[in-house]
Amino acid sequence: MRNVFGGGLRVVSLISSGTEILFALGLGEQVLAVSHECDYPPSAAMLPRATRSCIDSCLPSGQIDEQVRHRLEVGQSLYEIDAELLCRMAPDLIVTQAQCDVCAVRFADVQQLVHSRPELRLARVLALNPQSLDDVLTDICRIGEACNADTAEQFVHQLRVRIAAIARVTRELPEDSRPRVLCIEWVAPLMAAGNWTPELIALAGGRSGLATAGQHSGYCQWADVQAFDPEVLVVAPCGFDLDRSRQEAEQLRRLPSFANLSALRNGRAYVLDGNAYLNRSGPRLVESLELLAFLLHPDRFPQPAGELGEGRAWSQL
Repeated sequence: MRNVFGGGLRVVSLISSGTEILFALGLGEQVLAVSHECDYPPSAAMLPRATRSCIDSCLPSGQIDEQVRHRLEVGQSLYEIDAELLCRMAPDLIVTQAQCDVCAVRFADVQQLVHSRPELRLARVLALNPQSLDDVLTDICRIGEACNADTAEQFVHQLRVRIAAIARVTRELPEDSRPRVLCIEWVAPLMAAGNWTPELIALAGGRSGLATAGQHSGYCQWADVQAFDPEVLVVAPCGFDLDRSRQEAEQLRRLPSFANLSALRNGRAYVLDGNAYLNRSGPRLVESLELLAFLLHPDRFPQPAGELGEGRAWSQL
């Protein structure tokens, strides 16, 4: 691979979590372009965009779901790559994902482009495919290794220390002190957050419902939600910031007997900026864990401030 011994690798990131990892490792100056969804850190948002969405995200969530279903049924991609931009930049490394065709550019589309354009013949493609929190930490090390960055292991160590600090408090909790928790990842139709979210809930001292750790998020029925009767409800629609998530969450109030859920009766229903914290498989999953720990056990964990503060990362529903 080019530039190994000087100047740093030339990198393009087609996935927001990869962009956050690159910048967290001090590699931001080597990033040439990012995806249309990359908005953190703020300096990343100033870079050229190498992808675009074919979905109108301004529509209500139900209509977005219909668009996604239709395009997938007819074999159309949900995102497009700016092939000419990538060819002009001729990166050494392209960071992408192979986890979810709904969330970002398809891995197959990236591979096809790289194999079909001579300008990209020397580019290495690194695909992230995390299913758990540990997978995310491993991906940080993989990106660090690919970029010859000696900061990755220390950074991951610091993240593990923060995770362990939460686990030390919650591992001793008796079962009846662990609230039933439901995290809604999509409002219409209803989807329960899977992948690493049930693991984060368990680490934060809760019992996750209607989703399985390490498995993709899936649709759920309102009757199942009522039967589970969450004691803590977290609404974190994928891809939406806090303001948009609040708008989407209001749709839930129209569901039969929504106000009768234990979480609503006890004032423990919350809206989160899921785009920044729960849905994005980057370093801020540890901040997501710290926020969940407070929401589940405010008597044991301090209320987060700054970017994680109420009104910025979360609010009551």
